[in-house]
Amino acid sequence: MCGIFGYWDRERRPLASDTLAAMARSLVHRGPDDEGVAHSPERGVAVGNRRLSIIDLAGGHQPFVSDDGRIAVVQNGEIFNYVELREELRAQGVRLDTHSDTEVLLRLYEREGLAFVHRLNGMFAIAIDDAREDALLLVRDRIGVKPLYVAQQGARTLFGSEIKAILQALPARPTLDLEAVHHYLSFNYIPAPWAIWQGIRHVMPGCWMKFTRTGVQQGRWWNLAAQQERDHSFGEWSEEFLAILDDATRIRLRADVPWGAFLSGGVDSSTIVALMARHVKEPVRTFCIGFADPRFDESAYAAQAAQRFGCEHTSEIAELNMLDRWPQVLYHLDQPHGDASFMPTLRVSELAARHVKVVLTGDGGDELFAGYEKYAEFFARPQAQAQDARAFQRNYFDAISLFTPVAKQALYRPAIAARLRQIDSFEAAAAPWFDGAGHFDRVNQALYLDMQLLLSGNNLVKPDRMGMAVSIEARTPFLDWRMMEFAFRSRGATKLSAQGDKKHWYKRAVAPLIGEDLAYRRKQMFTVPVGEWFRKESHGWLAQLLGGSGVVQELFEPAEIERMLAAHRDGSANYTRELRALAALALWADRELA
Repeated sequence: MCGIFGYWDRERRPLASDTLAAMARSLVHRGPDDEGVAHSPERGVAVGNRRLSIIDLAGGHQPFVSDDGRIAVVQNGEIFNYVELREELRAQGVRLDTHSDTEVLLRLYEREGLAFVHRLNGMFAIAIDDAREDALLLVRDRIGVKPLYVAQQGARTLFGSEIKAILQALPARPTLDLEAVHHYLSFNYIPAPWAIWQGIRHVMPGCWMKFTRTGVQQGRWWNLAAQQERDHSFGEWSEEFLAILDDATRIRLRADVPWGAFLSGGVDSSTIVALMARHVKEPVRTFCIGFADPRFDESAYAAQAAQRFGCEHTSEIAELNMLDRWPQVLYHLDQPHGDASFMPTLRVSELAARHVKVVLTGDGGDELFAGYEKYAEFFARPQAQAQDARAFQRNYFDAISLFTPVAKQALYRPAIAARLRQIDSFEAAAAPWFDGAGHFDRVNQALYLDMQLLLSGNNLVKPDRMGMAVSIEARTPFLDWRMMEFAFRSRGATKLSAQGDKKHWYKRAVAPLIGEDLAYRRKQMFTVPVGEWFRKESHGWLAQLLGGSGVVQELFEPAEIERMLAAHRDGSANYTRELRALAALALWADRELA
């Protein structure tokens, strides 16, 4: 795990070395152990890395450079099948001088060019300066576990693992992207490719970008929607599911540093820990935080799971009110997110970081196998299956939206409303994904949308940024490409039963492994009661925050915000999620726009 950064200038104008140094410094938390840059000022290109040393601690310095000095490779992430790829290369007579997975990338690229990426099983954002072609290549992993941003500044392109690295190289703060804010109010996060700043965008998951002297080329190298559903018997399905997940877990234990797992006692984390325990001799180190309020405390379930699997378990009771951590969270996110669970995720990451540098997590299980209650609630509606395709898609989008289009128009000041009135967040952000997934059944269409937007836009941002904030690497076995493709070859009825049973076959498959009590335990969200705080002890703080925020006052009608605050406080309405999103925007702006 690392942070990468750099630039490409089509007109060969060099970026100052102190600017590159500033980009590197902004990513020290992602890579506190080492730094390296390959800079060719005469060509106007650099690829740099801040390294968190996980594999081949002594020999893994980046960039890796070809023998002739004409190719330089950096990456953020891990290639989990690098052992097999390395042995394959050696069998073909290729010399490898280290045990680093990044050297494997270099040698594969030398032999295969861009096609090498199809060989990789991992989480990665890769930058390659290829002087043979006089080009810069950026590649992102299949589902966006690792972040990668780009900014176009005339003939110059900047890139970085986090937005803050790009900002170091800009002459001034960019302009706020109002369309991104508009979509934020629908999703509670800014969906890719948008970012909070104009001119900064994501390299999309499963995609590549190639910068040359004549312009930019880009394409998609992996497409989850290429899967075709088919029928399975439960026995066949269960065998394949467990075999894939077991091997995905096994190869994610490859590390030259201490590792462990986040363990809540839920079905996802319990399954991962159970599989980890199969492959190691020593007890798995597991980490959990609990709360004194039993409504939000899962620590007893985590302790039960840890005992069952013979873990070395570390648990702490954390302070419930974490609002004072919110500015720190938003600093690491670089843009507003309304999800309150980032705060406890940072807290459990801090706990784990005292003991390990790598953790395995259960992220992705809910989006692949319909684990959220929202799926059962939506598909319990008779019209979910009966209405025409576009009506179903629009209704699902409406069901997961934060502010409705009408509510957004009521919230905006008139001039802002006029500018954004013609932008439909469904048509702009959701419909293009639905359009590629019409061959899936409707449960899988909903899951596919969440895989493309919610997962990479919010739920994978959480373990990446909160782990990197304290310099630990999070690995996600459920998001092995084999598991993702298997999940979307499985019909929706295997995930959400007609009776509304979530993770339907998944729970049945893992019950013998983790026990019926953990497999069928009711899902508990990892969050904190922000809505209660906003109604009671933190109401004054929230009103002052929103009333004193320049960006909130510039964009939104004060009377509408006051109405929402009053209704939430007196209990006549629950505006927890809406107020949380506005508070996150205000706190982010206080730092970034001050």
